[in-house]
Amino acid sequence: MTYDTVVVGGGPAGLSAATLLARARRRVIVVDAGEPRNAPADHVHNFLSRDGSTPGDLRAAGRQEVLRYDGEILQGNVTRIENGFEIHLGDDTVLTSRSVLVATGLRDELPDIPGVQEQWGSGVLHCPYCHGYEVRDQPIAVVGGSNRPFTIHQASLIRQWSEDVVFFTNGIELSHDERLRLDARSVDVVDAPVARVVVRDGRVAGIELSDGTVVPRTVVFVGPTFVPNDTLLTPIGCSRLDNGWVATDPTGLTSVDGLWTAGNVSDSPAQLINSAAAGSKAAIAINHYLLELDVTQAVSAL
Repeated sequence: MTYDTVVVGGGPAGLSAATLLARARRRVIVVDAGEPRNAPADHVHNFLSRDGSTPGDLRAAGRQEVLRYDGEILQGNVTRIENGFEIHLGDDTVLTSRSVLVATGLRDELPDIPGVQEQWGSGVLHCPYCHGYEVRDQPIAVVGGSNRPFTIHQASLIRQWSEDVVFFTNGIELSHDERLRLDARSVDVVDAPVARVVVRDGRVAGIELSDGTVVPRTVVFVGPTFVPNDTLLTPIGCSRLDNGWVATDPTGLTSVDGLWTAGNVSDSPAQLINSAAAGSKAAIAINHYLLELDVTQAVSAL
């Protein structure tokens, strides 16, 4: 059987797109590897009607909606997409489809600091809009890293949730203006290198510096490097922007006819609700694309 659309990725973007297409009575299947980026998080926030849900609950609700409208969901890893489209899975399954939506998200490359990976999603965070309210008024650390602009901005931004914020530059050389701006926000700055995140009884207790000094903190914010999971897109010929991210039009259409993206795979700042909206937008464009194929085929058959 040839599907109308194969959706690669079962997060909010992919499930939103699949639900819309299934409701449009398209033959749609979601191929999901089951490795969501937000799995370490305790709760989802800023998602209308779902605030406070667990990531698993949100995903389960989305899957149920796809299945309710006769869409399909398949557990598996897509290894490559070929023009045509043939979608190859790791178990040698091959799906054929008239269009494809890639919604594989991104991965967070975390600072190489002991304790960060272990506490990721609980005591170590990166998005104040996602978790700031839950850690309000606590002593917060912001640790600098390779994502320089992000962490400097983060240090100033997080001051909205707590009066006790310390920015650990951790190798970042601040300009006079940057220091002035942080001082104006009453953010303390520590220039000594960070040795580790101190954890006691399973919870963040502080930041240990290279000289052994421990600055008590209960929450740490870091700035990961955002790396899109877009290895399926380059081999098939998708164009890229100067920053290395895949180029798309406003609906998520790539330079390959019939191939769309949605969510963090092509939009790093996208929150969950933005990703879901992008999936819906892409799905409408996909349905219109399929409609044109249907009409053209019907006319040629006259």
